[in-house]
Amino acid sequence: MATALILLAAGKGTRMQSELPKVLHEIGNAPLLHHAMMSAASIAPERQVIVAGHGAEEVAAAARVYDADVDVVLQTEQLGTAHAVDQARNVLEDFDGDALVLYGDTPFIQPETLEAMRAARAKHAVVVLGFEAADPARYGRLVTQGDTLERIVEYKDASEQERAITLCNSGVIAADCKTLFKLLAEVGNDNAAGEYYLTDIPALARAAGLSAGVVRCSEAETLGINSRAELAQAEAIFQSRMRRNALDTGVALQSPDTVHFSADTVLGRDCVIEPNVVFGPGVTVETGARIRAFSHLEGCHVARGAIVGPYARLRPGTELSEDVKIGNFVELKNATLAEGAKVNHLSYIGDAKIGAASNVGAGTITCNYDGVLKHQTEIGARVFVGSNTMLVAPVKLGDDAMTASGSVITRDVPATDLALARARQENKTGLAVKLFEKLKAIKEKRQKDSI
Repeated sequence: MATALILLAAGKGTRMQSELPKVLHEIGNAPLLHHAMMSAASIAPERQVIVAGHGAEEVAAAARVYDADVDVVLQTEQLGTAHAVDQARNVLEDFDGDALVLYGDTPFIQPETLEAMRAARAKHAVVVLGFEAADPARYGRLVTQGDTLERIVEYKDASEQERAITLCNSGVIAADCKTLFKLLAEVGNDNAAGEYYLTDIPALARAAGLSAGVVRCSEAETLGINSRAELAQAEAIFQSRMRRNALDTGVALQSPDTVHFSADTVLGRDCVIEPNVVFGPGVTVETGARIRAFSHLEGCHVARGAIVGPYARLRPGTELSEDVKIGNFVELKNATLAEGAKVNHLSYIGDAKIGAASNVGAGTITCNYDGVLKHQTEIGARVFVGSNTMLVAPVKLGDDAMTASGSVITRDVPATDLALARARQENKTGLAVKLFEKLKAIKEKRQKDSI
């Protein structure tokens, strides 16, 4: 059965104390909105509709980063969850299939839960997702008989017997699309808030002779983010899951609690991650690579057998081939290093290509920026770049070339050549002592004058 996702993302999130729309706050360096969309990806929805409100332009832009074909509709007035879902009516009026309603601030719904809801739709016209709450508090209660949902009772309207129920409403609902919109048209706003609630749908379905069912999930899946504290709690849950998944798939985490992942981090089996490593967005590390302690990676690819760090920074556009070695306090940006290349100490390599088996000495800098434009440095295979070399881009070093330590290279170096580009050294006899004596006298005079 084809499915359309309706994702509610209109809330302002006042308790977040932020100008940023709530669904754009991040877990694992990805917006909450993307996490919800990733949850739905497991059922491959044919249509995705984002219901935006506060910060609609920002929300729409973020949604289209994930899926360029997503539909975005606007809820100009916040009149309740049923009203929000109803904003998708026009864009889905010809859709023949199910509709699944998720929330942009609920990032942890699992694929198997959505599959269970899809399976339950074979038996029930409307399926609601429920969870057993450790502390039901003021959640709406699900009154059931077996897997059949009789009604949803809001806490304020519940009897003492109903308040004792621990099965609570998550707000997630699935139904045939046309049925859902037909029932939405019957939802009223005769309540204290004057809002239209999606929780009325099961009762309206049963009144129309349709069945309603419940699928259960863990309470952790339904965690909604409404405050900074809950966002921090969600981040901790996310990181714990990512670490456990890495370990379960054969990654060696030497100190799991100190490694931080992004939502899209990909680590191959048998790679080794040392303590205090941070993976920003867009990182892939292949089998057998090693990321040493206190390194930060973002937007890069590390091939098998490569070693990075300790204290290395890999920025976007970095590509490390097999057996590349990147050492301590090295920063790479938009740089491609071929097999076996080495940059071991205290260097910055930006906008560069380095050939196979080349060695870049300590303190080397590719001077890639002239204040307006970026320029490319190309280093061939088996090149030896001496320590403290400044490579002023654009510049090319041919295969088997060499630069002398302390050189400032401003012109291309042909293959097999040695480039020396530093001022001639002159030694002035006795001048060091004389100079220090003069400087000490100046210092003493200044101290006396200041008294």
